[in-house]
Amino acid sequence: MDPHSSSREHSEPVREKSRDQYLVDQYNEIARLAGSLAHEIKTPLSVIRMNMELLAEDMEDPQTPQQRRAKQKIATVQEQCQRLQGLLDDFLRFARIRDLNLLPGNLNEQIERVLNFVEPQANQQGVEIIRYLDSELPSIDLDAELLYSALLNLVVNAIQAMPDGGSLMVQTREFRSGVLLRLVDTGCGMSDTTAIRMFDPFYSTKEAGSGLGLPLAKKIIEAHHAIIDVQSELGRGTQFTLEFPLPPRIGQKPADASEEAAG
Repeated sequence: MDPHSSSREHSEPVREKSRDQYLVDQYNEIARLAGSLAHEIKTPLSVIRMNMELLAEDMEDPQTPQQRRAKQKIATVQEQCQRLQGLLDDFLRFARIRDLNLLPGNLNEQIERVLNFVEPQANQQGVEIIRYLDSELPSIDLDAELLYSALLNLVVNAIQAMPDGGSLMVQTREFRSGVLLRLVDTGCGMSDTTAIRMFDPFYSTKEAGSGLGLPLAKKIIEAHHAIIDVQSELGRGTQFTLEFPLPPRIGQKPADASEEAAG
């Protein structure tokens, strides 16, 4: 028997763990550097935006064709600066999602906040919001502001998918291992390609989209130990289903949010 075999057997898991930890540390370092770079970009970007605003004031009343062309170019630069600012803001929010401040809260309250906020836009577009909210819904652990941000993103996307009107059904209910939220719209739906890639960072079908809204929403939802499922059919609509685990009781293992909802 090789006298060193036992030590090798025990040392393999140590090396494996060390390699995994190296990858985690490397990822965290890249994320930190990317966040720092985004902050560094924001400073000169702010200077550019400020100077564009001053130039726009100087060109408020163009008198010649040359001045009118210059004003249009200034407006184009301002528009792109605004888009870049939004992209940086979304990226920094995406990079910052680490640990949430989870406290007992009610999912109904969060989705009601979102629906009340978007209702004027929905009414303007002819979108009917149909609520089926379980009044006996138990509390879950949540970060109120971050979860509100994620839910708002999902609801706004649903409404934007119905520019000519439609309906958005919002349902909450309890199932055996947690609390369920379902959003069903009658919008344009998604192709298979879009459905597969919709949570990829920087992927967007919108001309001015950053491609970080839905990935950020998914990241926040998963940080709540919840899961998100999407079903969509082109031309018929989209359904988002979110499953949140109930808080574990004392001495109980955490609930599995991936357990299939009853019904």
